[in-house]
Amino acid sequence: MAHSPIDLIFETSWEVCNKIGGIYTVLSTKAKSLQKLFKDKVIFIGPDVWSEEHPAPDFTESRTLLKKWRLDARLPEGVDVRVGRWEVPGRPIAILVKFDGMYASKDDAYARMWDHFAVDSLHAYGDYDEGCAFGRAAAVVIESLVRHFELGRGRVVAHFDEWTTGMGLLETKLACPGVATVFTTHATSIGRSICGNGKPLYDYLHAYDGDQMAAELNMQSKHSLEKAAAHAADVFTTVSDVTAAECAQLLSRRPDVVTPNGFEPGFVPPESRRAARRRAARARLLRVARALTGRDLADDTFIIGTSGRCEYRNKGLDVFLDVAARINGGATLAGDRPVVAFVMVPAWAGEARADLCMAIDNGDCRRLPDPVLTHALFNYNQDAVNSRIHQLGFASAEQHGPVSVIYVPRYLNGADGIFDMSYYDLLIGMDATAFPSYYEPWGYTPLESVAFGVPTVTTSLSGFGQWVRSQVGDSLQHTGVSVVDRNDSNYDAVTGTIAGELAALAAAAPQARADISRGALQTAARADWSHFIKYYLDAYDMALAKHK
Repeated sequence: MAHSPIDLIFETSWEVCNKIGGIYTVLSTKAKSLQKLFKDKVIFIGPDVWSEEHPAPDFTESRTLLKKWRLDARLPEGVDVRVGRWEVPGRPIAILVKFDGMYASKDDAYARMWDHFAVDSLHAYGDYDEGCAFGRAAAVVIESLVRHFELGRGRVVAHFDEWTTGMGLLETKLACPGVATVFTTHATSIGRSICGNGKPLYDYLHAYDGDQMAAELNMQSKHSLEKAAAHAADVFTTVSDVTAAECAQLLSRRPDVVTPNGFEPGFVPPESRRAARRRAARARLLRVARALTGRDLADDTFIIGTSGRCEYRNKGLDVFLDVAARINGGATLAGDRPVVAFVMVPAWAGEARADLCMAIDNGDCRRLPDPVLTHALFNYNQDAVNSRIHQLGFASAEQHGPVSVIYVPRYLNGADGIFDMSYYDLLIGMDATAFPSYYEPWGYTPLESVAFGVPTVTTSLSGFGQWVRSQVGDSLQHTGVSVVDRNDSNYDAVTGTIAGELAALAAAAPQARADISRGALQTAARADWSHFIKYYLDAYDMALAKHK
């Protein structure tokens, strides 16, 4: 199918060159496919939140890219830019925008948004002002580039991700009416808030009013902005059918296109290096576990993990810990094989523990005090994960079961002070992962897991889980993915089922585990960007058609 000719694609996100969560992975892995199709007609726009002391870790500034524009541009309100390459596969052009100067005119901007789009900014708090300032600054850059290149109607797409860029989309609609706009919500702000506040989402979704819930949960401004952007955009997209239903109910607009998140296979080591990478990962994981717990963990210790955003209930961290407790009871685990369960979610963490660093360096295997935590926690007593680990007894000296739980509350970027390996470099060493999410619009973490040949368990409430069921089936033995049915009322059943799945994996013969790993790789191959990029092209075509 032939697609509309495009002169320029802008994609704006708070996570361009700024790793916060899963959206970073979406954009950074999608970039190669877009570059292959459009070369340097794709420009990513992100926030310049960096300094000389803390430079952008994956951005290389260029003196030549867009040089004439940079020399000629007279950007208003103190907006400043740095132009370079985003150092991810495809190396797309990236513009980092300094947006501090936008704060001075925020009241006028908010009034304009109320007048034109009924955006309620009166109840704003927290990061609302920051997101809006960045979005508005991005719109300034888009307008400047469109005028500089004298680009005509129906040949430019401006794509905005999440509510944090919503005001950028609305400003672009006003300043550049000939630019086709696309808005993607990866998770609605009010849906995430409903779940994060412990309210049931799925049994009552049909009865929820988004505006009413936003008022109840003090989310009026973010919700209002997200809803306005969804309605104003030429094309509205989301990442899964489960979130499409949520958008239809809470934002009062059903997405025009569902754009599932693919994966870039270039992040995965080739077959010839996989075994060596796995050995190195396991060696590091077990070295840390031995030094922390004092346990004499055999090389064949069963290593499981979970990761992602630190949202205790939404991401199923509560379920994961209760699964570990069930396995520790011994009823579901055959034999005496030890288990180490890693919870790798960035939290409000400080430095690496000095005693653990010393034990790792010296090769000590003596139980450390509080043998469940790799880094200091600033909110030790309030952290939900830490509290539950202790409540379940995993930090107790009397804990004698086969399972050790280790909480890693830092980004694993290769410089955390304990592992000093990236998350991907450690993931390949695991035997299984579990992501029993309650609220998971897509589910990058299980997709990443199978891409590295690691079998995974997810739930029917995740977009990825639903996709697996619809496309390849959810037999762990054949696909490397088990999709566990989850709803608002079957928590205990979910923990029991997942404990059983993991126990079966631990007991499986080596050949069976190898077959399951191959099935995981085959599932991942069907979900890479070469298959999924077409949905974005469809979205661009639909948006451009409205401006022809």
